[in-house]
Amino acid sequence: MVQVSFTLPVPHDKRAEGAAVQLAGRMGLDPAMLVHAKQMGDGFTFFVVYGRVSHLVDLSAVQVVERDYPLLSAKEVNTLVKRRLRRKLAVVGACIGTDAHTVGIDAILNVKGIAGQKGLEYYRELAVTNLGAQVSVPDLVEAARAAKADAVLVSQVVTQRDAHLHNTREMSAAFREAMPAGRRPLLVVGGPRFDETMAGELGVDRIFGRGTTPGEVASYLVHALIMGGKVAA
Repeated sequence: MVQVSFTLPVPHDKRAEGAAVQLAGRMGLDPAMLVHAKQMGDGFTFFVVYGRVSHLVDLSAVQVVERDYPLLSAKEVNTLVKRRLRRKLAVVGACIGTDAHTVGIDAILNVKGIAGQKGLEYYRELAVTNLGAQVSVPDLVEAARAAKADAVLVSQVVTQRDAHLHNTREMSAAFREAMPAGRRPLLVVGGPRFDETMAGELGVDRIFGRGTTPGEVASYLVHALIMGGKVAA
């Protein structure tokens, strides 16, 4: 049994409710039961429909990116960076293009963090630069160069016309052009609409999706940069 919600461009009346049930039936809900309908502004109605579906899910065909590194505490991250790197690990973060939604990047970088976890600024062995919103790709590259960044974190929320994909490809191409492979920082992007399996296609090292915590990001940076030996002391 599943529940779906949607809005149709029709005023709320019996005809609209019938249209909602008809649409749900074409989605595969059988029987489809309308459990909620409410007028939403002029000429629109919001519906909630409940019903049974007969579609099967093939778990063997599901492709996801499994976490392939251990989750570390802030103390463990700091200890590994201090002992293995013997300098602070430099991180630069930003929202690029016209994206002004800083909630995601701030949740990962700012001290207050998210979900009870402190952000990367809390880690004493990480040197964090948060460039904020609407940062151009050339400015991001220059900031990463100036900070001698080991990792660049980019958040993208705006997805109209696949802007998040275009911006990410532009960013990865700019870093490839500006820096040789051995000097290029780790490129990490995140946002609610990214497909985590597309990292290679987009030219980045890792993609994080909805619900990612600062601890996951910090642990990944240590795994990729220090345990994997990608940066020199």
